[in-house]
Amino acid sequence: MEPSRRTLLGLAGLASATVAVGGLAGCRRNDGRMGSPEKQGTSETACEKENEVLPVEDLMREHGVLRRVLLVYDECIRRLDAGADMPLDALTKSADVVSRFIEDYHEKLEEDFVFPRFQKAGKLVELTQLLARQHQAGRCITKQVQAVTPAILRDPSARRAFAERLREFVRMYRAHAAREDTVLFPALHEIVSWHEYDALGEEFERKETQLFGEGGFQKMVAQVDAIERSLGIEDLAKLTPQ
Repeated sequence: MEPSRRTLLGLAGLASATVAVGGLAGCRRNDGRMGSPEKQGTSETACEKENEVLPVEDLMREHGVLRRVLLVYDECIRRLDAGADMPLDALTKSADVVSRFIEDYHEKLEEDFVFPRFQKAGKLVELTQLLARQHQAGRCITKQVQAVTPAILRDPSARRAFAERLREFVRMYRAHAAREDTVLFPALHEIVSWHEYDALGEEFERKETQLFGEGGFQKMVAQVDAIERSLGIEDLAKLTPQ
């Protein structure tokens, strides 16, 4: 009976381990990692936080709003170059989204909560300094877009100069957002604790609600979607190569 008894004990242990692992797998956070070790065994488990938007995810999806504005600017540049009709509303509303959501909210989060942590840790210092300078350069161009007038769009020389400023903005921010998504944001995990990381998420959410009310991100996506529709570029299928 001894081998059978050992076998049964082994199977029982394996079953217990499987249940434990399965339970943890079900408690993965949105970034695919396990819940914070310091919160395991407490009343606030990882499962209870599985639907939260984590700080890096929050910043990256805000980049999605920026990238859609860049697509709007691409269409505006195309029309400016071609001498085609250029609805002024599309430009000013896009610049308003950039100013309010990207510059005054998203970039302020980076400048107040992300960049200083890298500088304090002595990591990616040159990159964060460059990114901060690009924020300032972008804000200057956004002010120019907000100030555009029908007279500027009617003057061929001013029209060309304005189109070039938009190109500079698009070119810079495509590289800027890509570098943050692939270099800066992934490295944030290396310099903050789980507790600090969670606290950042709560601070980001508080700031968003304070500035835009509940569902601020969804509101901005809806605004960009309306701008795309006004220009006839909302159909993603049209971008599929034949």
